Amino acid sequence: MDYLENIPFDELTVGDKASSERTLVEKDLVLFAAMSGDINPIHLDSEYAKTTNFKQRIAHGAWSASLISATLATVMPGPGTIYLSQSLKFLRPVAIGDSLKIEVEVVSKNNKTKKVEFKCQVTNQDGKVVTRGSSEVLAPTDKLRIKRPLIPEIKLP
Repeated sequence: MDYLENIPFDELTVGDKASSERTLVEKDLVLFAAMSGDINPIHLDSEYAKTTNFKQRIAHGAWSASLISATLATVMPGPGTIYLSQSLKFLRPVAIGDSLKIEVEVVSKNNKTKKVEFKCQVTNQDGKVVTRGSSEVLAPTDKLRIKRPLIPEIKLP
């Protein structure tokens, strides 16, 4: 059985790092568009996308932002984390088939508020940074180890 385990505020140290990985597939792109309501043709229409500077469909910038959120919520600090803010720059497009590495690093902690600031970076399979910035979270104070929730399989037409 797979579990999620957090790193409580008191166990976090400036300089601690964590990462996760994800490859963009067609289904991710379509589901993100459906969920967010962002149906910009650059994401969904191959013929339109060929007429743009990118020459192909690209992922929503918010998709890579959501991967940062997921890393903070499931890896470090993990379950119990509350996302407070995010400041990001989107530096390169992400295309279907791109494999991303999401990295977060503790840069500061506030003992009074239990807030933690993270430096965040997303790189593609070529090691090029696609997204960079910072996030602030309210870190959990209690140790948690919970069963990993199952996400239902979603089939597209």
